[in-house]
Amino acid sequence: MAPLGPTARRVLGLPDPGDWERRKQRKQAKHEQAPGTVSQQPVNPWETAAQQLVEQRTAPVAAVPPARPRTEPAPDAPWATVEERSGRVAARRLGRGVLWTLVAAFALLGAKSVLTPKKAPDPVQSAGPAKTAPAYPADEARVTASRFARAYLAWDEKDPEARAASLAALLPDGADFKMGWDGKGKQDVLAVEASTVTPAPQQQARVRVDVLIRPAAPATPPKPATPPAPVLPAHWLGLEVPVVQAAGRVIVSGAPGIVGVPATGPKAPELAAPEADLAFGEQTTETITKFFTAYAAGDTETVAAPGTVVPALPAGISLVEVTSWTADKGTGPDRTGTARVTWQTSGARLEQTYRVELTRVASADAQRWQVAAVHGGTT
Repeated sequence: MAPLGPTARRVLGLPDPGDWERRKQRKQAKHEQAPGTVSQQPVNPWETAAQQLVEQRTAPVAAVPPARPRTEPAPDAPWATVEERSGRVAARRLGRGVLWTLVAAFALLGAKSVLTPKKAPDPVQSAGPAKTAPAYPADEARVTASRFARAYLAWDEKDPEARAASLAALLPDGADFKMGWDGKGKQDVLAVEASTVTPAPQQQARVRVDVLIRPAAPATPPKPATPPAPVLPAHWLGLEVPVVQAAGRVIVSGAPGIVGVPATGPKAPELAAPEADLAFGEQTTETITKFFTAYAAGDTETVAAPGTVVPALPAGISLVEVTSWTADKGTGPDRTGTARVTWQTSGARLEQTYRVELTRVASADAQRWQVAAVHGGTT
């Protein structure tokens, strides 16, 4: 069996064999007699003691033995001193370094928390997600503003109570139902279109309404010295109506204001036109012409693709010509293009634009292109 190493002996608590051997040798040296001495025990012990005293006085002074190294155990010590290994020293130094590093890190973190205290939480965020306010009832506001605009801009001096009765259902209790009208003249409202609703604080909003009005000649003729005012034709004007939400309803909160109507719209963005497929356009021109001829006649069943329903045009419209047909670039059984068509209606000619969708229909005899859908405009 191989002898145990120093590390194994330390773990198991076993002594070093060399220590036992040195201890045994020292014990044997005590009992051994010096060379030349007589092993027989003297008869008179006092004489032996006197002789040993004389020998000690006459013997030369022995040299002082060198000091024992710290690693040598004491002669009668019950333990053995073991020299510390260099690996254990390095481990102890490493542990001390890690400990001091942690102490320094905690000190830095503490200083940072003192120098830069935490910010107070945002009261809005700490209170949790904000509740979304209900959307303003824009549809109801448009309906109220439209009814009000029709009643407000229509009057007849022969029946002033009719206007007041129409306004009463849309105004708060106790409001002035005349709304600034002096009771003179006559005006008709032909059309009303409500558009933008702009919410405001305290459940209020402003509604834009476009109104088509037609002034009428006054029933009472003017004085002879006063020339009659010219009667304007029907025209559009804008009306901004203030409304408020109260008791679950939207009512008019005050007098409105007449505003102008833009003469033109804003500049349109530049839209990229689709690339044309000239060959396919020439191939399907006859198909498009047949379709619009049948479209004006009210019979599209024979020129439309199976399962496609195209409602007929109103009576009084006839086809003059298909001004142009341009097919978009593409592949596959479904294609799209733009057709410009001139109609005859009410004694006038009117050119319009359509987007037409074609699909390829196959039968046992041949294949052909038929209209799958038609939409007005260029989009």
